[in-house]
Amino acid sequence: MDTENLQIQIKTFFGLEQILAEEIKKLGGRKVEVKNRAVNCEGDLGFLYKINYSARTALKILVPIHEFKAFNQHQFYDRLFKFNWEEFMDVEQSFAIDSTVNSETFKHSQFVTLKMKDAIVDYFQEKFKRRPNVETKHPDIKFHLHIDRELVTISLDSSGDALFKRGYRKEQGEAPINEVLASGMLHLAGWDGKGNFLDPMCGSGTLLIEAAMIAMDLPAQIFRRGFAFQNWKNYDAELFAKIKEFRVNRVREFTGKIVGYDIDARMLNAARINIEAAEMEDVVEVRKQNFFDSKKDLFPLLMVFNPPYDERISINDDDFYKKIGDTFKTSYPNTLAWLISSDLEAVKKIGLRPSRKIKLFNGKLETRFLQYEMYEGTKKVHKLEN
Repeated sequence: MDTENLQIQIKTFFGLEQILAEEIKKLGGRKVEVKNRAVNCEGDLGFLYKINYSARTALKILVPIHEFKAFNQHQFYDRLFKFNWEEFMDVEQSFAIDSTVNSETFKHSQFVTLKMKDAIVDYFQEKFKRRPNVETKHPDIKFHLHIDRELVTISLDSSGDALFKRGYRKEQGEAPINEVLASGMLHLAGWDGKGNFLDPMCGSGTLLIEAAMIAMDLPAQIFRRGFAFQNWKNYDAELFAKIKEFRVNRVREFTGKIVGYDIDARMLNAARINIEAAEMEDVVEVRKQNFFDSKKDLFPLLMVFNPPYDERISINDDDFYKKIGDTFKTSYPNTLAWLISSDLEAVKKIGLRPSRKIKLFNGKLETRFLQYEMYEGTKKVHKLEN
């Protein structure tokens, strides 16, 4: 493996590719290329450590190590059996494989995953008369198998557990928003830690914590216990320690306010537990407050939230979304507000024309991330035409 010029693929959610590309460029990525739900780039080993530790909108970071074409299962097995696996793992280490298959030749991902496992095990058995163990939950080494028609790409997964698992979520609500999606929404909304932030339906607090981490420039994985690359044969512990120290030394003071409202005491308790786990008690405030009875008390203010919609929680959609619009208009002048929803009919009841619409996915739900601008004085709110 050429550790100075690694080819790197970084996975993300649909709609966040450009945000991720900007992050990767700022972190020092070379030859950054935007793909569907992914960004490709080049970098050295230190850069690989840095993006795992710091990138907020990355889900998984892969390093391709072997690519070939196979037109049947025998060719597939044979090319894998002949590959030099001991360059990337020892026989004493456990391994796991996850796979993505889009092929008429190889239709069943479980079957090709099993064939790859057999090839790796047979390679070590023939060479060392010993077999490495397959461990699906906590493997030492994680491989990613990608098949697109006849093209097979084998990658090392440098992250291990998906990078939305930040390490601070101890409690969750009925439908918590994914941490990577939350961070991507905040970037799209323009949150940079200047001013004040409100999530008026905060649930278990994910948007609040991600907003605080951005405001303070805390590394995304500061609470994470480990990465898959720490089990690699070329792992440089001293280099990783220096990268972490450098990133932590860049943490800045935040002078604004980050506030969350919710009407559910259970959710507020969950939010407080997560905020404490993220060591954000001095930065983030949550309180029991009905948004529909609230008034703007933070200036300037950015609002981002994930209101309940029918797939998650039973609500009276028309009335609920109408109340959101009424509250925007009467109680939050001169405010930029963003919300995400999969109920594209119900959001029309807000009664305001969104100034931006961005297609995102919340899990498997197709959603829109909508921006509303509220003005007072000569520049009025953008009302929907009848």
